[in-house]
Amino acid sequence: MKALEGPLWRALLVFRIAALGYAAVLMIGNFQHYHWPLGGWLVLSVMSAWTVVSSLAYARPERRGWPLLTADLAVTAGCLLATRWIVQPDGLGVGAPTLPMAWVASPVVAWAISGGRRRGAIAALLMSGADVIVRAGFSQATVNGPVLMLLAGVGIGHIARLAIDAEARLQRATELEAATRERERLARGIHDSVLQVLALLQRRGAELGGEAAELGRLAGEQEATLRALVSSSGPAPAAMRRRPAPPASQSSGRRSFRLPASLSRSPSTSSSAARAASPARPVASRGISSRGASSSRGPGSRGAAASTDPQPDLVDLRTLLDGHAAAGVSVAAPATEVLLPAPVAAEVAAAVAAAVDNVRLHAGPGAKAWLLIEELDDTVTVTIRDNGPGIPDGRLTEAEHAGRLGLAQSIRGRIRDLGGTTTITSSPTTGTEIELHVPR
Repeated sequence: MKALEGPLWRALLVFRIAALGYAAVLMIGNFQHYHWPLGGWLVLSVMSAWTVVSSLAYARPERRGWPLLTADLAVTAGCLLATRWIVQPDGLGVGAPTLPMAWVASPVVAWAISGGRRRGAIAALLMSGADVIVRAGFSQATVNGPVLMLLAGVGIGHIARLAIDAEARLQRATELEAATRERERLARGIHDSVLQVLALLQRRGAELGGEAAELGRLAGEQEATLRALVSSSGPAPAAMRRRPAPPASQSSGRRSFRLPASLSRSPSTSSSAARAASPARPVASRGISSRGASSSRGPGSRGAAASTDPQPDLVDLRTLLDGHAAAGVSVAAPATEVLLPAPVAAEVAAAVAAAVDNVRLHAGPGAKAWLLIEELDDTVTVTIRDNGPGIPDGRLTEAEHAGRLGLAQSIRGRIRDLGGTTTITSSPTTGTEIELHVPR
């Protein structure tokens, strides 16, 4: 909260020193005409000493309280009032400069920075009262000083309060953004694991019927509730507090649910799990290799690259994406390693896995997919393209509102957090193409 106040206090220090120098120049030029010249030099000495003391005191935030503010105002007002006995009274009544001159605005500025418009206006009125006493009343020639002090107190106080409020809002926005990013990260993990399992249970339960259908229905309810929870920032929906599905071994006056053997031996809950189970295969040594479900490469195809291990914190992105070829996706990659930091490569691989899952779920049973890895000096681009029916207009927004986080979080959110961009192109005739651009 003090980061923006610091420059204001430093600006006050500069103003106080500059105003002191201006007052000294005027005194050097006019002290011969003073009623008491020695008094003028004494006041200038007090002003110089207080400039040093107040500047050192205001430099410590814990000292910027009422004792220092009051002392600052009192010392400055005393130097201003002393002008009446030092400078010729006749000259003061017609606008002759006082001893402190612009230096009298220093406590006004200090009060404005510390308390805003109202406190600055109060200090300006008090100093204006002292100026009226020195000049023995208001006149057209003497009103300028009080008016300028009042404008300075109100204006600087307003600016100081705006700066402090802006910093507070920025702090709250930063905290909210951090919380939102963490929530999105958790939502991506839930989408890629728990929600996929619940969706599988719902589908398989409906296919098997009987007790499995009831289990699938409960899984579907929990999936919908969990999607609503991770896609909103409010409290947990009331459905989250309902009684959970009874475990397989629990009996409560009704027949217990048991996971059918066909369901327990079902295929992997997602293509991500299938890819994790399949071993990574080496990459071709030259050119761009197109690999479908039946592609294979020998262990010696890497050539010299096999004898040089990459840096410990770098991962070849090709090895993480190569498993998609085993699931019927044509993969094309450079012959050389595409090295990325391990956390970055893992996030890119997870985003690609979510995109490939969407192809299988939404592009239709006969759809094909192609995966292309491209490498530039400062960017790695992964393109996932299919020949499905495309994405209808407005469907992405509807899916995000319904808690379907595949594109919104699992793909776009991951790439955005890496500092990259996601481009989605879709049409009914050419299918959907997703480009993931990640900086290196």
